[in-house]
Amino acid sequence: MPYTVALEKAWKDLEMISSGDKYSVSLLVDTYEVDIKEKRIFSNSCNIPAREYLAILILHYLIGSLRNTYVPSGEWISFKQIEGGETYYPAFHKGVIEPLLRKYGKNPRGIFSALERLRGEKIDVSETAIEITTFPEIKVRIILYEGDEEFEPEANMLFDRALTKIYSMEDITVFFHFIVGSI
Repeated sequence: MPYTVALEKAWKDLEMISSGDKYSVSLLVDTYEVDIKEKRIFSNSCNIPAREYLAILILHYLIGSLRNTYVPSGEWISFKQIEGGETYYPAFHKGVIEPLLRKYGKNPRGIFSALERLRGEKIDVSETAIEITTFPEIKVRIILYEGDEEFEPEANMLFDRALTKIYSMEDITVFFHFIVGSI
């Protein structure tokens, strides 16, 4: 179990600030039941335990929510703008942006089909841009740029700067990887 230490720490942190034993957390189109006593997180849509990486994201979100550390600032930033993001960006690009471009690079408007199954909307940031609600109050913007003879297609994902108060750079990478896999 590669996430054992992170999970144990997150459960311990949650236990210290929690006033209840169970929570219900929405993520994209699913709801997860968090049972602190049993240290389990189950997906309501398929009644299976959340994968470890997803459990960490859910626990960190819940901890941030209970501590009131996530209050949207209204400042949209990219991965490169977080501490260490510029250095880690090549890996982020390979693991997050490239899969997004493989899926939608040749047909950027195809991303609009994701809006049929996710909570989101088209936005006027670019010709091909959407904003989706991931966790309650946490929105992510996905912007695709069509290629031409001179430039390859490109993509960017933006988030509110306040996300860095509950997620580390590694969490943000995993979170965005999960989002890309879900759209």
